[in-house]
Amino acid sequence: MKNFALIGVGGYVAVRHLRAIKDTNNQLLVALDKFDSVGIMDSYFPDASFFVEFERFDRHVEKLRRKNVQLDYISICTPNYLHDSHIRMALRSGAHAICEKPLVLNPWNLDALKDIENEYDKTVNTILQLRLHPSIIALKEKIDKGPKDKIYDVDLTYLTSRGNWYYTSWKGDVTKSGGIASNIGIHFYDMLSWVFGGVKSNKVHLHKHDRASGILEFEKARVRWFLSINYDVLPKEIKAKGQRTYRSITVDGDEIEFSDGFFDLHTASYENIVAGKGFGLEEARQSIEIVHDIRVAELSPMEGDYHPLAKLPLPNHPFKSGSSSY
Repeated sequence: MKNFALIGVGGYVAVRHLRAIKDTNNQLLVALDKFDSVGIMDSYFPDASFFVEFERFDRHVEKLRRKNVQLDYISICTPNYLHDSHIRMALRSGAHAICEKPLVLNPWNLDALKDIENEYDKTVNTILQLRLHPSIIALKEKIDKGPKDKIYDVDLTYLTSRGNWYYTSWKGDVTKSGGIASNIGIHFYDMLSWVFGGVKSNKVHLHKHDRASGILEFEKARVRWFLSINYDVLPKEIKAKGQRTYRSITVDGDEIEFSDGFFDLHTASYENIVAGKGFGLEEARQSIEIVHDIRVAELSPMEGDYHPLAKLPLPNHPFKSGSSSY
């Protein structure tokens, strides 16, 4: 049984980590979040200590260490821009780190974390759960066994509606979230690079507050991609069902079905991490480079080929009247 701490236990994704810790027969000793609406802990680890101030959390971790109670892992579910700081804290505490995506916002942050890994002889693990999805594994096996010189035509569409709260929260601040590509697209870029190889070119056609689109060329695929958090972009049939999310990946016109099978992927990730088979800094690097390059790219003109949804009318930012950009 391993000892865990969790930073960001009040966040949306934290419940998947709580469940994964419990389902892998490990224990949570202490958790931290600046918000105290964390009653979900009662369903998993009601006896775990909880703090709303980092300094008191840090002191408690140190007290545990002095009592010879060593934390094996610190899981991190905090806002994106805090990840590398909290990873450093975990390693300096003598624990391995498990951090949600994106691991960091900039590629050079990975290099700094690599140095700290070596200094403290601990590892940084990230959650790249699509690499564990049966449909994605099957796709990779198919591509690996296919013609070596074939370039596949791929369309990625991910529409996940968010309300106005999104723009008030840290998620709507590009300096904190990294923008829409980092915040909702990172796991897809990782999956695409895992399946189709290294990046050859990265063109961005559109990058607004509520959507982004472009073309990524990998060693084995040319990917037209479109991301959006705007409800109005959803297909009519999805709205008619009362749903707010639509995801689609086609490879040479064939749909890859991966809507199901997500429920236990965090638990599978934890099983691998505890067994020493987690995804580390280098596995995360290419997707971090992709989203960083999208964030700083000059827009390419929409000429020739582009994702068809990229031509939809652009709305104003809900908090900036008369402007459709940041």
